[in-house]
Amino acid sequence: MEAILRLLVGTLLGFAMSSSELVTYEREGNIAIIGLNRADKRNALSDAVLTALGEAVIRAGDEADAGVIFGHGSHFSAGLDLRQLAERLRPDAPVVRKRKRYIWHTTFDLIARGTIPFVAALHGATIGGGLELAAAAHIRVADETTLFGLPEGQRGIFVGGGGSVRIQRIIGYSTMADLMLTGRMLTAEEAREVRLVQYVVDRGGALDKAKSLASQIARNTPQTNWQITNVLPRMNDLSHDDGLFMEYLNTAIVRPPETAERLREFLEKKTKSMGQA
Repeated sequence: MEAILRLLVGTLLGFAMSSSELVTYEREGNIAIIGLNRADKRNALSDAVLTALGEAVIRAGDEADAGVIFGHGSHFSAGLDLRQLAERLRPDAPVVRKRKRYIWHTTFDLIARGTIPFVAALHGATIGGGLELAAAAHIRVADETTLFGLPEGQRGIFVGGGGSVRIQRIIGYSTMADLMLTGRMLTAEEAREVRLVQYVVDRGGALDKAKSLASQIARNTPQTNWQITNVLPRMNDLSHDDGLFMEYLNTAIVRPPETAERLREFLEKKTKSMGQA
């Protein structure tokens, strides 16, 4: 599946798999740090940005055990590049006769159901497509400057980056409908109340907190992290009995030697602690 996604990201809309200044990539130990690097455009998401992001996410899956996604400048992402959309909607724009899989879905699926967990570090505008990107991450950290919104309804468009599925499952239909119908914005604290984010930190502290969480996550076994990010969300779609069966299959799966070693270390530590009591 990952090989297919690699090919799709590399060929969608004719973009090549090459490095890009639109997205930065660095490593801190076994953590990949990916940054949206279009600060002058409030990190608006274009096809080129999404292609570069997909490339960085694939690289992170190969090289790291957990990842962080953040935005350079004053905002995480203000969402869809409306200038690019306007160009596509011009009466004289070329007609797309052969549809390829939507690059927003392809790229965000690489994050949500790829090989490693991701933490999103949010600040400033996290709006529209930017919020859909954040929702693809497994943990979201917002600093107190963050504002969340889904203004597509006021712009005559509909969510297109998987938000109708991911965001609705996080906050529920009623809250999402409110955001889309009214254009209402949520503060970081309000976002935490509706479970859109798990952590709220002081201004400027989101990236450090996200890195700390990613480092903690990276200490888990890769198999456990994969099960949490890929198996667990799928179980939410199953019936009660099928969910329990899926759980049994994953509990009975052959575990790597590291699991036995970790259990042994825990039991030895517990025995020593009881002996000292």
